[in-house]
Amino acid sequence: MIFLSFAYRFLVNFTFLAMVYFSLNFMEKYQHRAIVAILVLVYSAMRAASTLRSFYFFQKVERLETEARRLQSLTHQGTGEAGTRKQLVAETAKLRHDGELKSYMDLFFLALIVLLCAVKIVTQ
Repeated sequence: MIFLSFAYRFLVNFTFLAMVYFSLNFMEKYQHRAIVAILVLVYSAMRAASTLRSFYFFQKVERLETEARRLQSLTHQGTGEAGTRKQLVAETAKLRHDGELKSYMDLFFLALIVLLCAVKIVTQ
């Protein structure tokens, strides 16, 4: 399931990149191409801001994981309860790591899109 989520994220980002590429290449007039490129840049900037904001969220989750591990080592409770907590912290760490990888993938494709739009605006 994790592999499918990465494949889906890659496919969505690649499709968006291809759509931007083909829409900017098939525009005949420079003014229309520049307007579309600027609109795509605005959309990409909003998505990049959202993605960067998710890194702040992941940082907070990582702090919570660290604190949970610290508290877990201080308290010695029943083995069943401690094992459940360890498993919960490990699953949270895995989900956070996967989310960070997906965010990096998003930023990579957004950087490619920004580069493509900048080239299409600068060149005639």
